[in-house]
Amino acid sequence: MLLNITRENHTPLHQAERERDRLPPISSHSSSGLDRGPKLPYPSLNFISNHRKEDGSHSISSQFILPGIRHGRELPPICPNVRLKHQHQHRITVDNLPPDVRARFATDKVMPLRTKTVKEFQEDIERATVSGDWKHVHDFYLTTFGSFLELNAAFKKDASPLFNTIEDSGINTKFINAVYDALSLTPPDAQRAVLKGIINSLLREWKGRRTKDDLRAYFILVQNPQCTSPATYVIYAHLLRQIAALAEADHYFLMHWFKKLSQKRFKQLVERLHLFISTRLFPVKPEELPPMAKCSWWIPSATKVLSLLNAANIISSTPILPFVDFYNPTLDHTDFMEDYRIWQTQGNSTRFTFCQFAFILSTVVKKAVIQKDSEQQMISMARQSLVDKVSRRQRVDMSLLFLNIKVRRLQLVSDSMDELTRNRADLKKKLKVSFVGEAGLDMGGLTKEWFLLLIRQIFHTDYGMFTFFNDSHCHWFSSWKCDNFSEFRLVGVLMGLAVYNSITLDISFPPCVYKKLLTPPVVPCDLDLPVGMATLTLDDLQQVMPDLSHGLAELLSYEGNVEEDFCTTFQVSQEELGVIKSYNLKPGGDKIPVTNQNRKEYVQLYVDFLLNKSIYRQFTTFYYGFHSVCASDALMLLRPEEVEILVCGSPNLDMSSLQKAAQYEGYSKTDPTIRAFWDVVLGFPLKFQKRLLHFSTGSDRVPVGGMADLNFKISKIDASTEWLPISHTCFNQICLPPYKNKKELKQKLTIAISNAEGFGLE
Repeated sequence: MLLNITRENHTPLHQAERERDRLPPISSHSSSGLDRGPKLPYPSLNFISNHRKEDGSHSISSQFILPGIRHGRELPPICPNVRLKHQHQHRITVDNLPPDVRARFATDKVMPLRTKTVKEFQEDIERATVSGDWKHVHDFYLTTFGSFLELNAAFKKDASPLFNTIEDSGINTKFINAVYDALSLTPPDAQRAVLKGIINSLLREWKGRRTKDDLRAYFILVQNPQCTSPATYVIYAHLLRQIAALAEADHYFLMHWFKKLSQKRFKQLVERLHLFISTRLFPVKPEELPPMAKCSWWIPSATKVLSLLNAANIISSTPILPFVDFYNPTLDHTDFMEDYRIWQTQGNSTRFTFCQFAFILSTVVKKAVIQKDSEQQMISMARQSLVDKVSRRQRVDMSLLFLNIKVRRLQLVSDSMDELTRNRADLKKKLKVSFVGEAGLDMGGLTKEWFLLLIRQIFHTDYGMFTFFNDSHCHWFSSWKCDNFSEFRLVGVLMGLAVYNSITLDISFPPCVYKKLLTPPVVPCDLDLPVGMATLTLDDLQQVMPDLSHGLAELLSYEGNVEEDFCTTFQVSQEELGVIKSYNLKPGGDKIPVTNQNRKEYVQLYVDFLLNKSIYRQFTTFYYGFHSVCASDALMLLRPEEVEILVCGSPNLDMSSLQKAAQYEGYSKTDPTIRAFWDVVLGFPLKFQKRLLHFSTGSDRVPVGGMADLNFKISKIDASTEWLPISHTCFNQICLPPYKNKKELKQKLTIAISNAEGFGLE
């Protein structure tokens, strides 16, 4: 039987009342005294992270404890004004708390009965708005947020059922949203009542495992929109600390409940956590927050809770937010190389690093980490080369500091393979390219031209290494068998060199290639272990062979008799150099019919055959080529999508940013030709903007650092206005005659970008 317990029936002790009165005044202007107080104890947390073990392997779960932290059941004060003494009689524990604020344990099933509906609450708000009497609303907020039991009583759909499933939190989401949305309309004392209630809830000490009602309370409290102001951050931090310290099984429930939130509410949670982390790192008014030394656990706690939201986003059937929304750009301005060094060298350390939670680091940071890591390796190799020369008393040639590639244009592929094989030990040095018979110093243009010409030739369908699928607009590895796959190694090396030398390649690989490149992200010591054998699905096949993927999807959903109607076995056929060859998906597959019962197995084996097994030797060689250059722990920080962006750039164009970053030669930005050029370009549809970028730079994608990293230049040529624009893709340069008007410029530019073949190299 449920008891109807109200606050009016409570008889709190006067001493406890005085203790609660000493909590900080909760208002937007009261922040004095927040920098004082004892050092806060902080319990150990279990984090799902990219944590490195001493043997170099990586565990899924790791534990860290911040320096100066002691263990114990004693809770830290909600704010420094509550000074906990070390004498036992002054500690706030469950034993000396008054009955009205003691937490109920898992064995106590008594819950207050609250029957207010959303409609009734909204009517209360309307009446208070008209009359100016907010007492009824104030009492509702004070009572509801005063304890975990009251939160459940108010917002639980039904008080009786346990709702102990991941699929249903049992919370009346509509009611929570209404209560929180109305909170900003209430007088300050009602808003302070909510924060006081949260303080009372968090001050309670618990024993044993948390109940699902406790998890529901955390789920409700973390959605509080008040937690966007630094004035509430002390309370918010303690809430995050308690959520972060929950057991892994409890996190599992919260993760699934989070993914049920609307996109709007989910995004608000993510943005609130990012703001909290950014403000703690770089406070606008440092005096509003406690000193970092006294709250070093704030950022780890917030990052952990953010990782739960990231996990919820990943397991959602359709991502709620793009993964880039979990980047915190503030971290771009921190010492991320020191963070990486600690993560890389500390072994099985308990020290927190952002690299343990790589989802929060932007691609800009990850690219910088990879490049600085490569620079350190380049410097190390160059230094060793110098030492070797000096020790043998040989003449020091400064060219040994670089990876020097010298090739003939007519034998570009074979010469490049020979040079890279000969200089295999120097792949991590700075790349310098020269063409035989051509004078010139490589200041970056020759290197880019070498990449563009080589990629263009290798990926040509006549060369036979890759197949281009028109319906998916991507390249895939040819499945023909041969004795030498060294040219696939060359492609892998080229991709690795492009990442290390900040060159964007015009390669159209499907996303699953980058999944395979990170399987595993670090080359195994045992070379007999398989590499590139990613777990791929029909969705991955759809990005390569959409028609075949559609047919297999229809097979899975077919409601008739599969065996009789499809007459298919576990044997598949494919064309290799004009010859049809058959392969069994499993032993004796040609004699095993596909039925309604085994069709899922058939589809999975077929997908695995097409994307893994049929190209295993080609991809293995390609994998080792890429990792021979990019052998870095930093790869473990990357998502497959981020590897693609590092290699090929981002597909998101912002031509206004390109206009701001553009450089001019012979023109100024106020010249009529330049003004007309940007009017035309900004008015182009996306398709033509991509063509312009491809015409000018050799790629229609944007480097990781954005348009500013293109160093885009518009130059004037003294030529007839009958000429079409000319591009120098090696230098990201477009040359324009002084066209008479906007109409003429648009006509000439459209013709040029629509009829340029290949990369338009000059």
